[in-house]
Amino acid sequence: MTRSLKRALLLSCVLAMAGCASTGGASAPTGVDLANAQVAVRTEKNGDTIEEYRVAGNLRMVKVTPSRGAPYFLYDSDGDGRLDKSKDNSDISPVYWKLYGW
Repeated sequence: MTRSLKRALLLSCVLAMAGCASTGGASAPTGVDLANAQVAVRTEKNGDTIEEYRVAGNLRMVKVTPSRGAPYFLYDSDGDGRLDKSKDNSDISPVYWKLYGW
């Protein structure tokens, strides 16, 4: 094996381990407190499952699990009870996906 190939393999292993260590195991982003959250789960007619996480009556996070596809999340990071909006002042909420986890 050449020296550059060994370095590339070592670097890829180190980066993979750094990615594993940075996941933290939490599904909520930094700044969204879900301690003591009440979860309401409902299933839509199309098979999508929607989980609403409320803290003290305020909506903090919504997890949507489509009947086909990966689950995605909508957040309220400032705690005002309304889901966050895009930075460009549109009425579209940013959507987040969990890329990997253990």
